[in-house]
Amino acid sequence: MSNSSSKTVIYTVRVEFGDCDPAGIVWFPNFFRWIDAASRHFFAECGVPRWEETARTIGVIGTPLVNTQSRFVATASYGDTLSIAVRVSEWREKSFVQAYTVTRGDTLILECEEVRIFGGKREDGSLRALPIPQDIARLCGRESA
Repeated sequence: MSNSSSKTVIYTVRVEFGDCDPAGIVWFPNFFRWIDAASRHFFAECGVPRWEETARTIGVIGTPLVNTQSRFVATASYGDTLSIAVRVSEWREKSFVQAYTVTRGDTLILECEEVRIFGGKREDGSLRALPIPQDIARLCGRESA
């Protein structure tokens, strides 16, 4: 079922003073906030409607995170402009892997992989993983969905 995406989307972040710790470097949780925003930006750039729309039409309320792994390579600081390249590196039956590369110019700052699901709600309101919506996978560049 594994099939990578051919699309890569770039999300840009300008580091503000408040994003940094007292040492003047980006406080690490901010990277995860930006990566989460980059994930949604990826789907929007691929033409996927807002989650409110997909909740109403196909039952997808979003893409909850189920696993993450990251490698910090260099620091970033106030005034830096960061580029977050995001793509789907693997499609599975009920999950997918998004790969992120955070750079400042030619400098690698962070690499991250996340496993996410397309979430839906059961009748009791609890979350469940839905099969990968094939129309969304195609919009996101999956070659054979």
